[in-house]
Amino acid sequence: MPPAGTPATTEATIEAGRIRRNWLLAAPALALLLIGASGPLLIVLVYSFLEPGDYSGVIWKFTPRAWFEIFLKRDIFDGTLGVADAHLTIFWRSVRLSLLTTLITILLGFPTAWFIATRPRSQRALWLFLITIPFWTNLLIRTFAIMEVIRNQGVMNTVLLQAGLIAEPIQILYTDTAVLIGMTYVYLPLMVLPLYAAIDRFDFRLAEAGYDLYASRLQVLRRVILPLVRPGLIAGSILVFVPSLGAYVTPRVLGGGKNMMIGNFIELQFGQGRNWPLGAALSMLLLLIVMAALLVYVRVSGRENPHG
Repeated sequence: MPPAGTPATTEATIEAGRIRRNWLLAAPALALLLIGASGPLLIVLVYSFLEPGDYSGVIWKFTPRAWFEIFLKRDIFDGTLGVADAHLTIFWRSVRLSLLTTLITILLGFPTAWFIATRPRSQRALWLFLITIPFWTNLLIRTFAIMEVIRNQGVMNTVLLQAGLIAEPIQILYTDTAVLIGMTYVYLPLMVLPLYAAIDRFDFRLAEAGYDLYASRLQVLRRVILPLVRPGLIAGSILVFVPSLGAYVTPRVLGGGKNMMIGNFIELQFGQGRNWPLGAALSMLLLLIVMAALLVYVRVSGRENPHG
């Protein structure tokens, strides 16, 4: 340890004072954030361990019943326990559609991001502007726009009927396919932008070197391009998967209430179901799933950049 009064000690003291001052200046904002963000979550967590009231609300009696009801159900006649098939079906549909949405946005977003990143720099801003235009419109309006395209008398069926390719309209609306199409359209920009940022930093001379070493296009893509743009790919996947898993508006409008996802099921418990503890337990479970996805992203990002 350097003796007191030396330049190193003086510099360390100044740095410690600066850090302490910054923490004091940020303390009001941190306290507000803690109360505003953690407070509601704490209330939801407490509600998940209470009994449901007769007409909504809760009864202040501790019980883990709501957590068991997520996966188990009790027969109303003989009281035997069984698997909550409806709940598990909703969870499986939510995870499946979210994963499919992520996969499709990757397949569509990667070529789009590559196209934009390979344009002259004077044109890239225009293409990025076109990608971000959907964000200028409310999510509900975008969802209704997709509904006008895929409904029985919509644009797609009208064009196919007039072209003679189909004899009757294709029923897409109010199916899982409609929800998948809607979420892909809504969240595609969230995949394109991180991928573009990663590809824009890519040194294309590495791909040329791969071709000079007689590598095929597929080998260059798999062994050169994808490993270097993987951080953007992972970031885009998280940005798409997380909101898709908790989507509410798109499944509600395009699914017609028949094909519910977790977000719709939670809203049902706080509304018509009048089972607030179950809705709170579902909310916390969704939060845990999202946290697990974010931890995977942080872990992978840490391996990609161990020095921060």
